[in-house]
Amino acid sequence: MNVNQHSPHPDHDPFGLSAFSRGLYIGGAWLPSVGEGRIQVIDPSTEAVIAAVPDATLADAAAAVEAAAGAAESWRETPPRKRSEILRRCFELVVERSETLARLISLENGKALRDARGEVAYAAEFFRWNAEEAVRISGEFGIAPAGGNRIVVDYQPIGVCVLITPWNFPAAMATRKIAPALAAGCTVILKPASETPLTAYALAALYEEAGVPPGVVNVMTTSTPGPVIAAMLADPRVRKLSFTGSTGVGRTLLAEAAKNVISCSMELGGNAPFIVFDDADIDAAIDGLMVAKMRNAGEACTAANRIYVQSAIHDAFAEKFTRRMAALEIGPGVDPNTECGPMITRKAVEKIDRLVTDAISRGARALCGGRTLAGPGFFYPPTVLVNVSPASDMGHEEIFGPVAPLYRFESESEVIAAANDTEYGLAAYIYTRDISRGVRVASKVEAGMIALNRGLVSDPAAPFGGVKQSGLGREGGQHHGIAEFMEAKYIATSF
Repeated sequence: MNVNQHSPHPDHDPFGLSAFSRGLYIGGAWLPSVGEGRIQVIDPSTEAVIAAVPDATLADAAAAVEAAAGAAESWRETPPRKRSEILRRCFELVVERSETLARLISLENGKALRDARGEVAYAAEFFRWNAEEAVRISGEFGIAPAGGNRIVVDYQPIGVCVLITPWNFPAAMATRKIAPALAAGCTVILKPASETPLTAYALAALYEEAGVPPGVVNVMTTSTPGPVIAAMLADPRVRKLSFTGSTGVGRTLLAEAAKNVISCSMELGGNAPFIVFDDADIDAAIDGLMVAKMRNAGEACTAANRIYVQSAIHDAFAEKFTRRMAALEIGPGVDPNTECGPMITRKAVEKIDRLVTDAISRGARALCGGRTLAGPGFFYPPTVLVNVSPASDMGHEEIFGPVAPLYRFESESEVIAAANDTEYGLAAYIYTRDISRGVRVASKVEAGMIALNRGLVSDPAAPFGGVKQSGLGREGGQHHGIAEFMEAKYIATSF
């Protein structure tokens, strides 16, 4: 298995990255940081510096809140149809610029170009879906049980929102928050991950072109997220925090938000089980697993992390699956032949290597991969492990990489207990030809989302979120996503 040859990008900026690193986007203007600091952006395929973006300070954070608060009343009063039309234009522009955005994502994130194209299509869909939902926000009207008065419930924008997104889906995680917030009538401040800021700034320019008024969407990058976010959450005008990231950081943010009783939506870590019963279509299950495990090279909170295969088919499944994994082409994301790109940082590779080394020390065997790769770039090969001990660290931690540990199981009750033996509960996957069994197991597995006989669970029209330590609230869905950005106001009347 070889890594495609690649070399650092020349200094003359062939990708036009300077257009996406010109400043913080605050109040409809591109501004330098007050402290004039810069954050370097690294190409994970080459370890070369490809751009630098402003490093926001506390003063910049205050300016962003001021801009969002200043635009709040006007945007709140903007007719739903007008907001809908702007969101629809955002959708059209993302689709129109899809290839440019996909290449930008591949360059700064490292994901395979095919995955980046899929992400852009997914990101665009949040604008189209919420454009359609913006005009369907309705209230409630009823008669009080005792009679004599009426109950009127009005749904209103919650206010200024702070949105924090991760590096693994730099476009989709932003639009999944921004689109429903704008549809609801809120103004926002987006703090994207410092590893992948260029996509967020490219999208900010697109929003401006689509007609989003100044101050409605603000984007700022910072190398000191703790104090910067804390300062924004301390401002009484900020009423919502929406975060996607690790459970550990989520707990810290929840504690910070509690100081001012700020509404929180948390999409946190996962440890997804992928269950294959002996009556499953093995080829279909492997096709699904290649998506559930290897989309974005495994760097996803919904990635299959613990693969349970019933004993009767375990060995045949492992053999076929290993052939598929070993055949994947490793290389830089922007190479159209790449099927598995680099990890986001050297630290990420070191974590994966630690988990694999621990598993092997406890008796696991690597059928393919299992060792770090030499050369530039943060690469780790697609890896299949068998005889994995449930006590291994990777059974309890997110792998966040292209490593697939296989576990044998005998009975339905055994695998349900194993699947639920985790603090997480985001996604789960089940393969069986017996639909009754599939539904029965799905009802008992503790996860917010279940994929039955399919390897992809996400859909803008479905509520995305988890249970237990995997988060609070939902994103997407017919009304769930917008509801997170609204407050219910009850009006008692006797008319």
